[in-house]
Amino acid sequence: MDVVAKAVEECARAAKRAAPSLATASEQAIDAALGAMAERLVSQREVVLEANRADVAKAREEGMSAGLLDRLTITEERLAGMAEQLRILAGAPHQERSLDVSTLDGGLKLVERRRPVGVIGANYEARPNVTVDIASQLVKSRNGGVLRTGSAALGSAQRLLEAVVSPALTEAGIDADVIQLVPRVEREAAAALVSLPDLVPLVILRGSGDSTRALAREAALHGVGTLAHADGGGVLYVDAGANAEKVRTLVSDSLDRLGVCNRLNLLLIHADVHDAVWPLVTSALDERGVKPSLAPHDHAIGYEWALDSDREATVTVAKVENLAEAVAIANDQTSGLAAGIATEDASAAEAFFDGYTGTGVFWNAPTRLLDGFKLLAVPETGINLDRTPGPRGPVTYTDLYLRQYAVLPA
Repeated sequence: MDVVAKAVEECARAAKRAAPSLATASEQAIDAALGAMAERLVSQREVVLEANRADVAKAREEGMSAGLLDRLTITEERLAGMAEQLRILAGAPHQERSLDVSTLDGGLKLVERRRPVGVIGANYEARPNVTVDIASQLVKSRNGGVLRTGSAALGSAQRLLEAVVSPALTEAGIDADVIQLVPRVEREAAAALVSLPDLVPLVILRGSGDSTRALAREAALHGVGTLAHADGGGVLYVDAGANAEKVRTLVSDSLDRLGVCNRLNLLLIHADVHDAVWPLVTSALDERGVKPSLAPHDHAIGYEWALDSDREATVTVAKVENLAEAVAIANDQTSGLAAGIATEDASAAEAFFDGYTGTGVFWNAPTRLLDGFKLLAVPETGINLDRTPGPRGPVTYTDLYLRQYAVLPA
């Protein structure tokens, strides 16, 4: 075994050894740990921010794009937001660990028990806040974790683990080894993480495009399950019944950050109203410093601009003849993350909702709302786009369990 794979396996074994400490912890201890993480984020903020400044400076010297630098950066405001999310998670209700389902013949009853997975892996890139997001979700769901991030964010992630997560777990009487951070920057570490089904049977994959899809395929070869978030890009369809001022607001609100998956990526405008709304659309784009990519396009219509460091300040714009064409494009030529309709026609909105098969669908609302905290008031581990039964959309602590059926005397 090479040194990188060995390091990942050692982390996995340490988390598995410590997992029972979390699985058997009281709800009060778990919430105390989360609350302590929030307090330590504040009390140790300068330590965290110093490590993050070093990561950002190095990344800037190496030519990282503005969008990726934005993801990498922890500001005072963002750190305060992270702490507030932890406090809210600490106060969120725990999942019922046992639910009565039905009575059976012979004086028996059926109960559904919810059990932790055990140890869950997570691979993510230059987003240090995800370290806290995922660690906290795993703790709340009683799962151990093995986290792996790229070289750009590793310094920040290590400081978050050492100064915030681990001490908070220890203070609450939980074995701090239950959350591990892989100390290697090599890409091979990600492949190693998805190849340990007996230790880490489920891995959360958050990343960009091809690399994340490749990891999901590698995981499948080893019998490791994944919750993958490889692609994004929000769609907005401007219907013939749209209010032009609302369209302007939706376009602007959907582009407040360009390096995120749920931003406006593709704008489809009904031909009948194109000329009427276009001046307001261009005004909103200009306000955000975003350029339209107009027909004829030299790229796939669903191309995700957030992943393009040279052209991320771009939105694809296309005319469509009707709602059915817009739905077909959103379903067949985009990632299926999220799509919205701008219209005052309720029947059109209903038809759009019925036709679109993606993860999130919106009526006169921005796709930026497809986010665990904005929708569900708790942080997310990622957004799962699977087209199969299971957790879909923002995945939170409420999804990270195994179902077990138990039959016992009534």
